[in-house]
Formats: sequence, C-alpha cells, structure tokens
Amino acid sequence: MEQTVLQFPNIDPVIFSIGPFAVRWYALSYIAGLILGWRYCVFLCRRSPRFMEPKALDDLLVYATFGVVLGGRVGYVLFYNPAYYFDNPAQIFQVWQGGMAFHGGMLGTVLGLVIFALRRGINPLAVGDMVAAAAPIGLFFGRIANFINGELFGRVTDAPWAMVFPNGGPLPRHPSQLYEAALEGLLLFSILAWLIWRTDIRRYPGAVGGLFLAGYGCARFTVEFFREPDAQLGYLFAGATMGQLLSLPMILAGLAIALWARRRPAISEGA
Repeated sequence: MEQTVLQFPNIDPVIFSIGPFAVRWYALSYIAGLILGWRYCVFLCRRSPRFMEPKALDDLLVYATFGVVLGGRVGYVLFYNPAYYFDNPAQIFQVWQGGMAFHGGMLGTVLGLVIFALRRGINPLAVGDMVAAAAPIGLFFGRIANFINGELFGRVTDAPWAMVFPNGGPLPRHPSQLYEAALEGLLLFSILAWLIWRTDIRRYPGAVGGLFLAGYGCARFTVEFFREPDAQLGYLFAGATMGQLLSLPMILAGLAIALWARRRPAISEGA
C-alpha cells in the first residue's frame, strides 16, 4: 500500500523584495526572537527585581544580538563546514544565505553577556538566568524558519506525518525542524517559566541558566536521532552526529552549574 505523506507547504523563503533588497523569513525569525525575548526579559525584570533594572536591557539587547549572530556564524563555519568556508572565505559573511550553529551562538552570547555584566557591575549569573529563560523564544522562531526554508530536515521515515522536502530527495522524511521547535522552544520555555514563577529557583543565581543548558542539550540530543546529519559530516564517533557530540558537554555542564547554584546560599528576592 502506498504511504500517505503530508504536503510540504512550499512557502517562499523571501517575504518580499525591493530591487536587490530581500526580506527573508530566516532573518525575520532572528528579529522576532530577539525582540520578543527582550520584551520577556523586561517582564521578568519588572516582576522580579533580582534580575536587573529594566532600563539596562536596551544595552543588553545589543550585546546579545552581536553574540548570537557572530557566535552562531563562527560556530557553523568551524564546527560544521570549515573546509568549504576556508576555501571560500568571502561566503563566511553571507549570513543571509543561512548557516548558523546554536552552540556557537550560545558561546558568543555568553561572552557578550559576561562583558555586559562586568561593565555594568551586575552578577553575570543573574543576567544569564534571565536570558536563558527567554532563549527558547528565539529557538522556536529559528526552527520554524528552518522548516519554511526546507532545510535541516529529518531522516527518511514511514511515519504518517512524514513530508517530502524539496531539497531532501523523493523519500518522505521527519519534519525534525518542528520537533525541535516543540522541544527546544515550547516545552523548554514552559518548563523554565514554571520553575521561575512557581518555585524559588530565582533565589539561586545560575540555576535557571544551568537547567536551560541541560534542557536544550537533552532536547537537541534526542531530536538528532530523527534529523538527517549534515551531508559534509555524516555520522561521527560511535554513530553520533555533530549535534549530539556538542550537546553532551552542554548537558553535563548545565547539570553541574544547576547543582552548584542550588548548593549556594539563597539570596533575598529583592536583592
């Protein structure tokens, strides 16, 4: 019996263009994630003064934006396709063509946040907790943009919700971008929000950030079983993908940070 598959929505990656200038869903997803994440951070600061003064968030948005974009691009170049970009260095700067790595973006963001916090005299762990709580918003929009672009698709499957992607050959595949949007975005955001508003985790700087790292690492590691490995890398050590190998240290580091934070003396809510 012939397998029934879902129709892939062929949405034009370009929203509109004016001459050589084109607005793409990929770029819009980053803008939406940064702005909505920033507004959530403002909400957190107003409801919980422990994080930081809301007026300082304008500068924080600048640091986070540079960290995400520069770190994400450098991470993709170094982790996923160094040979190609070293042979074609001019394309390193063509970010609008796609090619961003979350793990690199995370490292870039952490560096930017540390610099921001030290310059402002704010506890870097508190800043990290706030940004970690909002980060799944950007992850959700980023994965939706990956789906619209028809990139980072999943492995071949006979699941009834499988799709034939334009760049994935004739066989139906997992819509792994949507799995990631659900796990890394919606689920992780919900868990962190529940912990922030229903428990005393805010009193332990570093705990939210640590749980975000561990939570993202677990979600990404799981989805990699359904996602097609990058063609230029394939399967690596013991059949693991690059995404899984990069996620393992995130899980371990995140759990260590969260446990360390919980063992430290709690701070007062108004601190």
